[in-house]
Amino acid sequence: MSAAQVWKILPPTLDPASPWAYGVDGKWLRRQGVFLLHRNITTKENLYWSFHSSESYPALRLDSDKLIKLLESKGNLPSAAVSDWKGAIVSAVTATFGDIPHQRCLTHVTRTAKTLLPQRSPFQATLALREIAVGLILIKRHEEVSAWFKQLVAWYDRYGCLLKQRTKNPETKRGWWYTHGNLRGAWRLLTDNPEPFFKHLDHPLLPHSNNSLEGKISQAVNKLTDHRGMKLNQQVSFLNWHFTFTRVKNKQDLKKLWDFWKRR
Repeated sequence: MSAAQVWKILPPTLDPASPWAYGVDGKWLRRQGVFLLHRNITTKENLYWSFHSSESYPALRLDSDKLIKLLESKGNLPSAAVSDWKGAIVSAVTATFGDIPHQRCLTHVTRTAKTLLPQRSPFQATLALREIAVGLILIKRHEEVSAWFKQLVAWYDRYGCLLKQRTKNPETKRGWWYTHGNLRGAWRLLTDNPEPFFKHLDHPLLPHSNNSLEGKISQAVNKLTDHRGMKLNQQVSFLNWHFTFTRVKNKQDLKKLWDFWKRR
C-alpha cells in the first residue's frame, strides 16, 4: 500500500484555515536504502512515506513534488518546517515550499557537539565549549540568545588560539594537520550558520527539535528487529503497512482500507 493510495482512501485532516509545520526525516535499512517519512509536526499526522536508495536531493524532490500536489488538493501548504538540516533536505524544502521559516533540529546539533566534545576530556576548552553547546537547547527567549552569543565570544577570546594550532609531520602528504580537529568542528557547528537555531522563538508552531518525527520513524524501524529474517522488500512493505495503519482512526477507516484492498 503506497502513501499516495492511502491519501485516496484516508486523506489526512488538513484544515485549510489551520497553519501547520512540516517535518521530514529518513532511516536507513541495513545500509541498503533509506525510508523517508514526511509528517505534519503540528497535528502529529504522517503525510507521506517512501523508500529510496539514498537520502539524496533527487529522492527528496521526487517525494516533495508528489506531496505538494496532494497538499494543494487540500488547499493547505505548510507555513514552517523543521529538519536535521542535511543539505539535501534544506534544498528540497526551499525548492518545494519556498522561503518558509525552517528550524534546525537542536537535538541533532547538541548530539553532534557532545560527540565532538567528550564529557571526560582533560582540556578545559573542550569542557567549556561543551557547556555552551548543551545550553543551546534550553534557550526560550531572545534575551537568552544574546547571552549565549556572549558566551561564545568569551570562549573564543580565551581559547580561540587553539583553533589555529597545527601539528607538523613532514612525512605525511600534507605535512601538517590541525591539532584540535574536533574542537574546530564543534566551533564551526555552533558558529557557521546559527540563524536557523532560533526560528522557533518567532514562530510558535515550530518545535526546537525534530524529536517527534525521528522518534516515530525509529520506533517503526525498530519493530523490524523482531523479524530479522525479512528481506529488504519485505521490510519496506512492512513499513508501508505500518504507516498506512497510523491513518486508521476507527472501524470505519479500517473497513474503507479493506474494501479498497479487496478491489485490488
